[in-house]
Amino acid sequence: MLARRIIPCLDVKDGRVVKGRKFQGLKDVADPVELAKRYTKEGADELVFYDITASNEKRNISLAFVEKVAKELNIPFSVGGGIRTMEDIALVLKKGADKVSINSAAIQNPQIIQTASLKYGSQCIVLSIDVKKEHGRYFVYQNGGRINTGLDAIEWAKKGVRLGAGELVINAMDKDGTKEGFDIELLKLINQEVNVPVIASGGAGTIQDFIELAKKTKVSGYLAASVFHYQQITIRDLKDALVKAHIQIRKESTYETSI
Repeated sequence: MLARRIIPCLDVKDGRVVKGRKFQGLKDVADPVELAKRYTKEGADELVFYDITASNEKRNISLAFVEKVAKELNIPFSVGGGIRTMEDIALVLKKGADKVSINSAAIQNPQIIQTASLKYGSQCIVLSIDVKKEHGRYFVYQNGGRINTGLDAIEWAKKGVRLGAGELVINAMDKDGTKEGFDIELLKLINQEVNVPVIASGGAGTIQDFIELAKKTKVSGYLAASVFHYQQITIRDLKDALVKAHIQIRKESTYETSI
């Protein structure tokens, strides 16, 4: 089992980090550069940056903010939102991203996953999937969770990996911002069907939620936003708790466990 990674997520709109509930009711949180600095010092294993309205507004990602955030980091940095072409991918990587996260563009043109992974390596290409359960099935949504594509989420995850995605981020829309715990059922279904790292997103509310996720699934990355942004859970406390629960975590130079 790979060591688990703790990954704060910066959802950015109009140059500010925001957070809502089930992809709705967005509220201002902070400056993305300041949060990036904080999470680097606190011992985050990676950072994810999403320009959450770029796809729906049919515009490119804000490269200026990508560059500013990247300059503050010494940890892997994944960037998504409004990435539609190979040129977009090249620009984001040039501005300092280590990974590029593709969502709506991959649904519209699945071949971009394969083309990008062949050019840059599968480790650079992340398929982000917004998922919502309806009538007992998990469906894929696009444009920031606004449009139901009709695609089966499990089958789309499998196809994305076949095309070359080196990692999956599973955004459980029904859990987003609820702080009621991760969607264990969904994550287990996807994890058992693919052979690449799966990142869980949506529902983190307590440290116990992370421990339950670790004990019930083989998910390798734990992505969260508001509980970290508002310091309801600190990364240091979370890592200490995971170590106490005998869960292997990523070791890095900025973190020393108190165990």
